[in-house]
Amino acid sequence: MFTWPVRVYYEDTDLGGVVYYANYLRFMERARTEWLRSLGYDQTDLWRDQRLLFIITSAEVRYRQPARFDDLLCVTAELESHRRTTVTFGQRIFRDDSRTELLVEGTIQAACVVADTFKPRVIPTELFAAMERDR
Repeated sequence: MFTWPVRVYYEDTDLGGVVYYANYLRFMERARTEWLRSLGYDQTDLWRDQRLLFIITSAEVRYRQPARFDDLLCVTAELESHRRTTVTFGQRIFRDDSRTELLVEGTIQAACVVADTFKPRVIPTELFAAMERDR
C-alpha cells in the first residue's frame, strides 16, 4: 500500500475551519499520481509518449471525521482490482502516520483512454505488472 503525506493548508478549509469535502478527492488524486511516479510512471510521459490518459469514471467517498487546518494527513492508495481498460483504487485518509484515526475512505475507478479521442484503451501490460507488484 502506497502512502503520501499531505498537510492541510488554510486554502483547503471551509468557513467552518475543516477541509472542504471536495478537497479530499484532490488529496486522493495526488496520492495516486505519486504512487504511479514511485512505480516509474509519470503521467505527463504517458500522455506525451504513449498518448495514454486515465480519466475518473466513478468515485465513492465516505466521510467519517473532519480534518482541520494544519493537520498532517496520511493518504493511501492501493490497487483493488483491474480489467483490461479500467483500474479500481481503494484509498483512505488518516489524521497522521499512525493510521489510527480514519477520516475518509473511498473507491475510485479510472479508465485508460487514448488521449486524442478519449476512446477506451488497454492498459499497458508493464504498467499492470508494476501495480500488481506493489499490491
